[in-house]
Amino acid sequence: MGPRQCQVCNEAQSKYKCPSCYLPYCSLLCFKKHKEVPCVKPQPSEAKTTAVPESLVEKPLVVDKAKAVLQKFQLEAIASSSEIRDALNDKALQEQIHHIDCSSNAENELDKAMAEEAFRLFTDKILSTINP
Repeated sequence: MGPRQCQVCNEAQSKYKCPSCYLPYCSLLCFKKHKEVPCVKPQPSEAKTTAVPESLVEKPLVVDKAKAVLQKFQLEAIASSSEIRDALNDKALQEQIHHIDCSSNAENELDKAMAEEAFRLFTDKILSTINP
């Protein structure tokens, strides 16, 4: 996909996209002109309205030990690991992580998941990535 044209002035190459409606624009001047008329985020092409489960809206983060929170460099190491990204393509693993995250007793669900070899191997990859 080549460079896009500014959809406001239709003259210059767009470098930016409106954070609300994703309209391509080239400059602050064009952005201000675009914002003179309110815009809205485009709806997904699939016409299904899925309610966000309450558990995904806001979950308080309670950490007993500061060591339990990953540092930015550790999170970046996980994000840049192709091995971990490949593992996350597995639908079963995605569902398992989602199930643990949404559970009212996540620690118990995590213990159950650790009994499965595939999940244990995944967590070992993460641990070896953050603690080389």
